[in-house]
Amino acid sequence: MKRYLHSFLAAAALAAATVSAGTSAFAAGYDDHDALQGAKEVKVAFDITAGEAKALLGRLNVIDETRRSLIEQGVTPHFILSFRGPATKLVQTDISKIKPEDRESAIKIAAKLKEMRNAKGVESLEQCAVAVREQGTRAEDVVPSVKVVGNAWISLMAYQNRGYAYIAP
Repeated sequence: MKRYLHSFLAAAALAAATVSAGTSAFAAGYDDHDALQGAKEVKVAFDITAGEAKALLGRLNVIDETRRSLIEQGVTPHFILSFRGPATKLVQTDISKIKPEDRESAIKIAAKLKEMRNAKGVESLEQCAVAVREQGTRAEDVVPSVKVVGNAWISLMAYQNRGYAYIAP
């Protein structure tokens, strides 16, 4: 089953890139000029817990759209995506731990994370080891683009102490 997940990653990456290449709000004639006035960069730590695959994929797409929109508006993003809680099962490769109805979206999630890992402005993708234990998954099964950290709450606290805004989408 693990091989099944990896075999679809390349195709899913192309599909995710196509989906995420849609029109941003900025390109549609809207901007964030007033809010961004004087800003050269933004630092955000996203606390991601969505355990439903389509919802998680949607959040990742909006986070990526936000990243691209900031860049288009001349602001450098510094994004941390921290996964914990029910989202844990959707960012790992053991397909048997994923509900059958979520498996197709889980493949797209893995591809989106691989794409975002190397995107300008994404500093880190992190999975909480406490959540891995609590959700009954294994650290070695976390998708390769996501690193496992000891405790996401500690990481999120530390990022906030370093000036990162906290967003729980």
